[in-house]
Amino acid sequence: MRMVQYDYDVLYIGSGHGTFDGAIPLAAKGVRVGIIEADLIGGTCPNRGCNAKITLDAPVVLSRTVTDMQGIVDGQVTINWPGNMAHKHEVIDDLPDMIGGLLDSVHIDVIHGRGRLTDAHTVTIGETVKTAENIVIATGLRPHRLDIPGSDLAHDSSDFMNLTELPQRLTIIGAGYIAMEFATIANAAGADVTLIMRGDRALRHYYQPYVEQILTDLTERGVKFLRNTQVTAIEAIDQGVTVTTDNGTSIASDWVLDATGRIPNVEDLGLEKVGVAYTQHGISVNDQLQTSVPNIYASGDVIDKVQPKLTPTAVFESMYLSHKFAGESDAAIDYPAIPSVVFTSPRIAKVGISVTHAKENDTYTIESHNVLDDWYRHVNKERFGENQLIFDAEHHLVGATEISDQAADVINTLLPAIEFKFTAEQLGRLVPLFPSIGYSTLGEL
Repeated sequence: MRMVQYDYDVLYIGSGHGTFDGAIPLAAKGVRVGIIEADLIGGTCPNRGCNAKITLDAPVVLSRTVTDMQGIVDGQVTINWPGNMAHKHEVIDDLPDMIGGLLDSVHIDVIHGRGRLTDAHTVTIGETVKTAENIVIATGLRPHRLDIPGSDLAHDSSDFMNLTELPQRLTIIGAGYIAMEFATIANAAGADVTLIMRGDRALRHYYQPYVEQILTDLTERGVKFLRNTQVTAIEAIDQGVTVTTDNGTSIASDWVLDATGRIPNVEDLGLEKVGVAYTQHGISVNDQLQTSVPNIYASGDVIDKVQPKLTPTAVFESMYLSHKFAGESDAAIDYPAIPSVVFTSPRIAKVGISVTHAKENDTYTIESHNVLDDWYRHVNKERFGENQLIFDAEHHLVGATEISDQAADVINTLLPAIEFKFTAEQLGRLVPLFPSIGYSTLGEL
């Protein structure tokens, strides 16, 4: 019997995928749920992340296809940046209200404002005080900002995805997902792009021979890459800004994107006050997503974890907590194989054991494929297509990496075989649609 009457059974701080995917079915089961949100309902992904990015990228994919198929189709495609941005707003602007409607439909209270923990069961939002039996911190990540003179002249990823006019001269600082994807989009839309890399490698968690193909292609399209270069200052001039580097190079630019990474939102939450442990990589949790305070949990990108900090990971964690709070399971979280993709053109996607790890361990077998040998890849005249498939000693597929226009769909096709360790006999029971990328992909196994 509950000795203390709290306002909620579960109170979430943050309303992104680390929250709402699990909170909605949880509340539908009669659990009293509240959500605190200081910004837009839905968090980063629907409002200033995945959904916006893929919408801005869609014309890039179309323009690449039209270029590759010249002689079959005639004419070239030019990206209308204001039109592209307007379409992005058509796609995403209603999402907060849509998600808010789903929350309201199961009677979840949404409290707008910044939540701060005052004890293990209490959160203050301005003058409002709310209590809960369990609290979930799902505050996500935010853009890292360089600590250099003139850093206030640089912009972040949210700013880029709200540009009403595309700058003619764009300088991007960084070499990760955001830097490479936005360089691809801006270059295709006609900007003069310079990308500054602190080290020698871009997308360092991906198979580097494939990454270098992307860099080479973007270079041929006009993107300038400065490797092993650090930005030391940004200065306003009459016509834009000047970006100064440690090797003496100065780049004249109209707009600067700071894409040097993302950091967890752990500040000003009262974590120290109540004893929630965290590191520079996020909140520390155990195998049940509990923090160092037993009734306080964390979900989504704010967690310090080895799993990819991606929307599907946050959704999985949110659903795990939903089952736990509903009393349906008390097992430790068991993460599945989680794929990741870089939305450059072509894409690079991967899942499971990496090529690098497989090469360091002789228990694995690596099969390399030039997928352009497959007739189906010639339908759209694809120019890039290679993959590495990794098998264990029993010849179960345990990892895959591909570079191609359709890499994301390829990895999704292979995902069940990796997660459930399909045998050759089980794979033989699969009869995919033909012709399709799934049919071509499974034919490689």
